[in-house]
Amino acid sequence: MELSKIKTLIEFVGRSNIAELTVTEKGTTVRIFRSHSSSLEVPPAAAAREAVQTSTPDLDVRNASAGSRTASVIAVTAPIFGVLHAAPAPGENAFVKLGDEVREGQTLFIIEAMKVFNKISAPRAGRITRLSDMDGSEVEAGEMLAEIA
Repeated sequence: MELSKIKTLIEFVGRSNIAELTVTEKGTTVRIFRSHSSSLEVPPAAAAREAVQTSTPDLDVRNASAGSRTASVIAVTAPIFGVLHAAPAPGENAFVKLGDEVREGQTLFIIEAMKVFNKISAPRAGRITRLSDMDGSEVEAGEMLAEIA
């Protein structure tokens, strides 16, 4: 299936009220779904050719007061189904380790879905207090990947 068709399908799901769309064409199946805790950004075609698409969990911490925000723990969950990668490439160091201080927007993981690499970024600054050990394994949408305190 062509990237332009996939992009159109993603945009359609984003504009509509449907929760999931599965399309099969010439032996290729594309499954696009939305969960209440994620938003997908579609990259320009050039970036897609570079095999990098950004997708960040949309965790609602804006309603928390400043005091409770710093004391609370935020779960970083998988926004999509795919294969979890803890490092940018095989043999390289992981993006983060348990106990690392991270800044908002810093890449924590990559989830590979349909040969597209989706960066999972930190929703806020803090310390990694819990970290998934599923590197190279399939993860489901909504599955906990890390916690930031």
